[in-house]
Amino acid sequence: MDDANPKEARKKMRRGIYLLPNLFTTGALFAGFYAIIAAMNGRFEIAAIAIFLAGLLDGLDGRVARLTNTQSAFGAEYDSLSDMVSFGIAPALIVYLWSLVYLREVSNLMGKLGWLAAFIYATATALRLARFNTQIGVADKRYFQGLASPAAAAVVMGAVWVCESYEIAGQDVTYAALILTVAAGTLMVSRFSYYSFKDFDLRKRVPFVAVLAMVLVFVFLSIETATVLFTFFFLYMLSGPLVSLFRWNRKRLRLTAEPGEEKSAISADEKPSSD
Repeated sequence: MDDANPKEARKKMRRGIYLLPNLFTTGALFAGFYAIIAAMNGRFEIAAIAIFLAGLLDGLDGRVARLTNTQSAFGAEYDSLSDMVSFGIAPALIVYLWSLVYLREVSNLMGKLGWLAAFIYATATALRLARFNTQIGVADKRYFQGLASPAAAAVVMGAVWVCESYEIAGQDVTYAALILTVAAGTLMVSRFSYYSFKDFDLRKRVPFVAVLAMVLVFVFLSIETATVLFTFFFLYMLSGPLVSLFRWNRKRLRLTAEPGEEKSAISADEKPSSD
């Protein structure tokens, strides 16, 4: 009996998984789970902050894996499952418990629309992650197709954080929360292109004014953290449709201008020569 294959299989099992990047992924998963617990206890501001912390840890795990050359198929799958919890299930439950649940006080139909909006958001996250996983190695890394799930979660949770900071009850903004939740979910599965910032190299030299701009960003973050973060991610969410609209309009203008140019060229050719 040949024992080569079983020995090789046991050898592969003993190699295990890389600890460092998966530690960051586990931290992101823990933050997402803690956010759900905090929301169930009515601590919505803490829940929103926990989702932002999950986003920070999620951004670090991939970079750490690339810097330490510890990428693996297991890490990619684990990261995707963690994202589903932290940026799909958790934000959907938080925004529902915070605001959408009060739609049932309007009518039975609106109550159903409330939890359906949360379900649409969670489903869109799953579809977005599945599409992203199938496009690894094929799509342009400089751009995302559709709004990334951490950014979508930052928009929805940023709204919760801002409202809680200004003591605005979720019950008072139910319709706005409904529209924002559905919009964020829809943009995740859209075909709009979003800049990924993956080609941003911190090791490159930058102008001195860039350092000053970073200082100002930290100053504003320390003064109005929730407002600054929500504004940034909300504008980023709008950037996809706006850039696509700009490109479509520019293409339309070019196509409408070309027939006129061709007509002018024909008229010039048909004009009799004075020689």
